Amino acid sequence: MVDYKLLHALATVVECGGFERAGDVMGLSQSAISQRIKALEIRLGQPVLVRHPALAPTPAGQRFLAHYQLEKAAPRLRIALNADSVVTWWADAVADICQTEEVLLDLVIEDQEVGLKRLRHGDVAACLCATPNPIAGARCLHVGDMSYQPLASPSYAARFFPEGLSAEAFQKAPAIVFGPHDQLQHQFLAQCGYQGHFPYHLCPSSEGFVRLAMAGIGYGMIP
Repeated sequence: MVDYKLLHALATVVECGGFERAGDVMGLSQSAISQRIKALEIRLGQPVLVRHPALAPTPAGQRFLAHYQLEKAAPRLRIALNADSVVTWWADAVADICQTEEVLLDLVIEDQEVGLKRLRHGDVAACLCATPNPIAGARCLHVGDMSYQPLASPSYAARFFPEGLSAEAFQKAPAIVFGPHDQLQHQFLAQCGYQGHFPYHLCPSSEGFVRLAMAGIGYGMIP
């Protein structure tokens, strides 16, 4: 069993970005913090921090941080979830537990597939993903379904789709894509029978999606 005082020191160093500031937060000297990190590494038999070029947890350190964040001793929970959930249903779903359990959230905004990879690598304690299959050492709970519909302004639809959806129209009509891992637009086009190239704007903002679509700049998948 790892001493949680040592894990607390590791979590504080990572959160503060340095030993000196972590010592100030914990009321300890920089040397004392360093000794706790060294003691933790000796017990684990491997490093938990890399110092250069920037201070960061090693893969082993990330796994222990994720475990530590699940304990009551550390009221901060690091969760990966997609931006659309944050701006729609997420706040209402977690409001009660945040207030009654005094949990602090560290939200990592990622596509659901990337969030699952972060969980597998131990970078987060939980994630919101699209797969019903849990990874080793984790549980999978169904929290609901999220459907998306293509949205475009009337002027945009009249300009690019005057005769309806077609392969020729998709080749010219700019879409709106959240980021390089966003596949919602590709899935929609595949359902329409088109799997070729299409022009697109990159917009890593759920609110920006709606604004761009309503301004007639592009069309996108909106929850």
